[in-house]
This record gives sequence, structure tokens and C-alpha cells, in this order.
Amino acid sequence: MAVTESLAEEAHGPAGAVHEGILRRQSARESSARTYARALPIVPVRARGLTIEGADGRRYLDCLSGAGTLALGHNHPVVLAAVRQVLDSGAPLSVLDLATPVKDAFITELFRTLPPGLAGRARVQFCGPAGTDAVEAALKLVRTATGRSGVLAFTGAYHGMTAGALAVSGGAPEVQAARLPYPQDYRCPFGVGGPRGAELAARWTESLLDDPKSGVPLPAGMILEPVQGEGGVLPAPDDWLRRMRRLTADRAIPLIADEVQTGVGRTGAFWAVDHSGITPDVMVLSKAIGGSLPLAVVVYRDDLDVWQPGAHAGTFRGNQLAMAAGTATLAYVRENGLAERAGRLGTRMMEQLRADIGGLACVGEIRGRGLMIGVELVEPEGTGTTGEPGPGEGPGAAFGRGGGAVPSGGERVAYDFGAVPSGEERVAPDPGAVPSGGDRVAYDFGTVPVRAPRPAAPGLAAAVQRECLRRGLIVELGGRHSSVVRLLPPLTISDEQTAAVLDRLTDAVAAVARSEERHGPHGGRGHDLDPGTSTD
Repeated sequence: MAVTESLAEEAHGPAGAVHEGILRRQSARESSARTYARALPIVPVRARGLTIEGADGRRYLDCLSGAGTLALGHNHPVVLAAVRQVLDSGAPLSVLDLATPVKDAFITELFRTLPPGLAGRARVQFCGPAGTDAVEAALKLVRTATGRSGVLAFTGAYHGMTAGALAVSGGAPEVQAARLPYPQDYRCPFGVGGPRGAELAARWTESLLDDPKSGVPLPAGMILEPVQGEGGVLPAPDDWLRRMRRLTADRAIPLIADEVQTGVGRTGAFWAVDHSGITPDVMVLSKAIGGSLPLAVVVYRDDLDVWQPGAHAGTFRGNQLAMAAGTATLAYVRENGLAERAGRLGTRMMEQLRADIGGLACVGEIRGRGLMIGVELVEPEGTGTTGEPGPGEGPGAAFGRGGGAVPSGGERVAYDFGAVPSGEERVAPDPGAVPSGGDRVAYDFGTVPVRAPRPAAPGLAAAVQRECLRRGLIVELGGRHSSVVRLLPPLTISDEQTAAVLDRLTDAVAAVARSEERHGPHGGRGHDLDPGTSTD
């Protein structure tokens, strides 16, 4: 009775009362596992395109887009029309794995967009309506097809929240997959970044596979993201992806590309693997392919299709509304060149952000591909609380220790790996770096940034997210230590809306930077900023 009376009072009260009441009941009744609702205390009631309106009457620019699900933004006309057509036709809404005209149209449009090397010989498995179930299906598929059990996965990866998907993700609580280094520039595990860092990562992978004493038997498959989203918006270099494709193909290891978040034009190509021109053996697809509704599939090469009927199933794999919305979305992105526009627009956005905030002491790196953009927040001075190294103790410094091989100028770094036994010939990446005496070998990895990577600053990133929300901008956090502010706007974002997003984000980062300067690295984390994520 009390709840009923409270709801009645809210219904006749101001909008703020409705807003606060719903949030209060959510906190009291929903699981403590909820995530987005904690950092984004809003109650959406209407949405169109980039814009969300809350129950309190406030409007927001949504650069979360359902974690990348909304390629066309909220309630796009072509999506609504497709859904209404199915509803008005009297067609069944859930059909398990039965064939329907709606499903046939979806598969036809999906296959039209696939990489050419896969489209002509593809098979598709509809899964439970979430990307994590499609990952489970992909892992099950390659294990069945190869008769092997091990899997190669990468540091920083995120593939979902079910057991198998978690096991190949970067935050896995137990070691159930062989973990490989994923190339990145700012926090390169080898301390060099760029092409040299990617080359070292590839060599590590090759050595692991070919060394009979590596402890890693020939695996059932390799799974990777062409851009690590939750891992911190880390685009894989195209040459590195091609190298992974060659390594796996030469050893008959199926390559699984997880395109759950990168697909449908997000990175500037219809599928992120298209940038490198590779053809995976398996593609895991979800999020945007359902046009904002739940849908997930695995697309794979026909010779892998060896599992038995019922080997992977799910009650809701026949979601007709999602297939209709997905067909409309895939066709609209393809016909209107939205992938190419996303590439151009994303490049301009990152250039603008680098010009406006790239020089701030709390900004470590601005990176991304297409409309998948990340701003990494770092400690401006001193070692933070994340356990990462401080000034002069970054990956580059650690890697070059022991021989005093790092020049103080910081322009080029020669890493001294110690004595080479007499009579043994060693080949260095830069032949000019090998002393003629042959006693010691110095590897020249080229230009290295003078500034060592700063410790991650999750507190600053959270402060930026709060300041963005105060300014009517919804952003997500990701990356190591949740220190990367992420932008995932819909592909339909206008130039005017883009300018507004950049203005609000720049203003938010600058406000946090000013507070940090005034109050110091530990005494003023958001000191004179609103600590409660207020949207008043």
C-alpha cells in the first residue's frame, strides 16, 4: 500500500519527484551487480537519434549508444518502420530456428556485407540474444571442428560475462587460455610501441606456437578483437592483424574475430577486419546487427560446420523483431556510406581533441578508430595508487635497465640484451646496431617518446564522466583501471551534434584538470566539482 501511495503522489508531483522515486526503487530492488545505473543516475523516458530525455526533463547527448548497440541512434525511422511492419503483418515474433521470410531477408543482407573471402562460403548460427553466447558458440565450434581444446586470447580482451567468454577475457580470474600480448602504443608491454612493439608482440606469439617447450599445445583457435573496446579503445595495427592471420592459417588454427562492438560501420569500415583485408574463419556478431534489439550470431567458414544438431541452441534465437530491425540497419548503413563517414568523422574528432586537450598533464593519450574513441586519463605527477610505474619508471625504462642503454635525450633507444656467446651469430632488427666486435648486441627500436607513460587515473576519469553528465553528455569508462573515457556515438551523429559533444567533453576535461592543479594529485580529486553526479 505504501508503494502504491508513493507512486500516486509521484504521478501528480513534479518531474523531479518521479525521477528520484524511480531511482530510489531501483536501488532498493535491483541487483548490486548493476553497473551503468551507478555512474549514470538518469531515467530515460524518450529518445531520438543522439538525444535522450530523462524523467526530470533534462536532455542528454548519448555517446554510450547502448554500449555500441545503436548504430543509427535511438528510434531511427527505418528501424521503427521495420518493426511496425512485422507487428502489423501478424507474423510470429519468436520462432526458435524455423525459417521465415524475415529471417531469410536478414541473412541475405548480412551475407552481402561480409568480407568477400567469407561471404561465398559462410554458414550462420543464431545464438541466444547476447554477444557472450555467440562467443561461447564460437569457442564450442572450433573445439568441435579441430578436436583440440586450448584457446589463444589476448591481454586486455573483453568477450562477455558467461564462463567461457570470461575465460578468454583479460580479467579472467583463472588461467584457462594462453594469454598473448596485444599491441598498443602508450602502454606497450615491451616499452617501445609503434610498429616495433607490434612486431615484438607478433614474434612472441610465433615463438609460443613453435616452441615445443612453450607449454602451449596447438590450440583449437585464436580469438581477438580488431579494436579492444572495454580494454581501453586499442586499435590493432593492420600489419599485426595480417601477421596473426598468417600465423594461424599456416598452423591450421581457426581465427575468431569478435566484432560484437566494432561491427556495422563503427570503426570506419563495415567490419573492423576490413581495414586489414583479412578474412577470419569465424566472426562473432551482436549489438548493432539487431538494430537496437537483442540478436547475436556466429558466422563461419563452411568446412567448420561439423557439429551435430542441437550442439548449440537457445530459446530466443528466433527474435523476428530484431531480425527486421537488423536488416533495416545493415542496409541503411551500407546504402548511405555511414561506415566511410564514421572513419572521416572519427579522424576529425580525434584531431580536434588532441588540439584542445591533448596537451593537458592529465591526458595520456587520445586514440581510436572511426567512431570508437578513447581519452586516457593519467596522474599528472607522482606515482598513483594503481601500482603502475612513475616518472622514469615506465615500460621503456624498465625494459632498458641493466646496461644503461637508454640515452637521456630520449630520441632513440638502444636496448642492450647482454653478451652473445663467441662464435654465435645474432641478427638484430637494425643491422647497424650490432657492434662489429660481436661481444654485445644492442637492438635499436627507433624513435621512442620522451615522456614515459603516466600511471592510470581512474579517479580523474570518473570525475570527467561526472562533469560530462552535468553538461548533458553521456560517456562510458573503460580500459585498465577504468581510466579511459569512451565515446561511442551513433553513426548518424550530425556535424552540429559532433561539435556539441566535443565542446562538452573538452570543457569537462578542462574543468577536472583545473581542479587537479588547484588541489594536488591526491587531496582534490574532484574537490570543487559535484561529487554526487548531480543532474540538477
